Amino acid sequence: MSGAALAVEIIFVFFLALFILHRYGDFKKQHRLVIIATLLAWYLCFLIVFILPLDVSTTIYNRCKLAVNSSPPESSISNSNGSYPTSAPRKHKCFKPWSYIPDGIMPIFWRVVYWTSQFLTWILLPFMQSYARSGGFSITGKIKTALIENAIYYGTYLLIFGAFLIYVAVNPAFSLRWNQLQTIGIAAANTWGLFLLVLLLGYGLVEIPRSHWNGAKKGYLLMKTYFKVAKLMTEKADAEENLEDIMEEVRKVNESIKYNHPLRKCVDTILKKCPTEYQERMGRNMDDYEDFDDRQNSYPSEKTLEKLHKQVIYSVQRHGRTKVQWQILLEQAFYLEDVAKNETSATRQFVHTFQFQEPENRIIRYFYTPTVEWYWECLLRPWFYRILAIVLATFSVIVVWSECTFFSTNPVLSLFAVFIQLAERTYNYIYIEMACFLTIFFLSICVYSTVFRIRVFNYYYLASHHQTDAYSLLFSGMLFCRLTPPLCLNFLGLTHMDSSISHKNTQVTAYTSIMGSMKVLSFIADGFYIYYPMLVVILCIATYFSLGTHCLNLLGFQQFMGDSEMTSDFIDEGKELIRREKRKRQRQEEGESRRREWKERYGNSREDSTRNRNIHTDQKESSFSETTSASRPASKYTRSNGRTERDRIELLQDAEPLDFNADSVSDDPLESDSGRYQPGGRYLSMSRSRIFDDV
Repeated sequence: MSGAALAVEIIFVFFLALFILHRYGDFKKQHRLVIIATLLAWYLCFLIVFILPLDVSTTIYNRCKLAVNSSPPESSISNSNGSYPTSAPRKHKCFKPWSYIPDGIMPIFWRVVYWTSQFLTWILLPFMQSYARSGGFSITGKIKTALIENAIYYGTYLLIFGAFLIYVAVNPAFSLRWNQLQTIGIAAANTWGLFLLVLLLGYGLVEIPRSHWNGAKKGYLLMKTYFKVAKLMTEKADAEENLEDIMEEVRKVNESIKYNHPLRKCVDTILKKCPTEYQERMGRNMDDYEDFDDRQNSYPSEKTLEKLHKQVIYSVQRHGRTKVQWQILLEQAFYLEDVAKNETSATRQFVHTFQFQEPENRIIRYFYTPTVEWYWECLLRPWFYRILAIVLATFSVIVVWSECTFFSTNPVLSLFAVFIQLAERTYNYIYIEMACFLTIFFLSICVYSTVFRIRVFNYYYLASHHQTDAYSLLFSGMLFCRLTPPLCLNFLGLTHMDSSISHKNTQVTAYTSIMGSMKVLSFIADGFYIYYPMLVVILCIATYFSLGTHCLNLLGFQQFMGDSEMTSDFIDEGKELIRREKRKRQRQEEGESRRREWKERYGNSREDSTRNRNIHTDQKESSFSETTSASRPASKYTRSNGRTERDRIELLQDAEPLDFNADSVSDDPLESDSGRYQPGGRYLSMSRSRIFDDV
């Protein structure tokens, strides 16, 4: 089993990161380099969280071996009668954990993972962000734009680093070596990450249990969904208006720049990014035979086209995202309304107002019957969410207490450190790994879920169902890579596995050895790292009383607040929108059901009439053949007339059926039986849209 656990977790975490990225990103439309860079960043961060408990159990086993090897032999501490004094430690046996990782593997593993993630977050991902948002038409132009945008970003780092080197070179009191300089760089990065980590952690420790507690309230979720519908409708209308304005600019540029203009390739690139209906509309109005004339018209520059290209990409992506979110939110609102209706059902079977648009899995449909769905949604799910909220709230209280007391080593007040030390005495490695995993997993959920929830206007927004743009994906990878190392150091401090916290001269974990000793910067190791996490108490209190929500509401960003008049107006508007969409969908389903009934009712009669017509045609042909055999001179004309008659009959038999998708359908069964006449005096088989389909 040596190293097998490490290999299994490496493979499992890769597929976990791939699954989550597939939920938010779009593998078909987005650039492969964006997908690979984001996947690598997420994968490395998740890998650190999952592998660190194995590092802790291996370190505890190594400490045990070191203690056994350094203890004196039994013969040297025995009395003359062969008994052992009570004060002398007995030599105990160390049991190797099932997930033991051989020496020398973990330091190399952590070094590769850490420095790769730091290269991604500080150098590569910022550059790729600017590259993804660039409106350039060539790779060289995009790289140039990305370098210019990141010049200030990289120049600031070089200025700070250069000033620090000059200060060290001038001051004779400092004699820094390369490893100490490396430790200072790591400390600076971890300090920035810890500053942001505490802010996100304070929000997640309160909001996650509260969201699950509110999830048990059906009325609360329904009112909040109405509020979201009203807000999303406003955003959807704004996105459609913005797209129309951008498409109007594209139309003007498309009409001004002709086919032989040097910038026509740039215009064609912009047109490819536009929706299909706009491309067809602009293509019909294009006159390619006209030449351009520099003397008569003023043409946009290449920079103007790059700016327009950037706006087109952004507006199209935003418009598509709001459309998908609108449909998802409608389904959620319909479902919550169904839950509220089925709570008083006497049959105890869940009845849906609308059927699912996508076919359900047969296995799920077999086990998740309407009765099971009723018991889960109306009876068991609220209690499950309440119990889960209580468990999460208990974890949050333990985390807040440990964050405020983890610096105390005598007595040990951090509850996580107490749990680990109790398991260390009995060398219960399974318990140690489970306790470590649950602790760091809960901390990661609190931090990462906040990253997925926050939204910075329309520049950063992680939207599910493949609606996240490249810029937001890369930005999330940057945040994960900057937050994960200080999160792991904070976890090691809570469990007293960090020697700078426990103040014990014991073997440290391989992860801590890669971070280096923070004693080089004593004001950070003994001050900031210890006292700054205590601010999580203030942040939890502010989140509990929704101070941030009130501030955003005052600034004009509408937030869901139960006692607000603006919230009530949004809820009423959302109810009306849902009622309107429900009536619209009901009319569509009724129309489809009527079409199906019409087809089932008159489909067989059409087949019978066609069959009778074929029999009648055969009889006429046989009579024609008998008549023409009697008169040979007129056979030429009779044969041609028979062929014309047969062609006419075959055309009548192959006539198109009624277009049930048309705006108006005739109620006359005679017209439906013929199946070839359209309102307006046109035959469906001779309609203009079908004749020119191949043109």
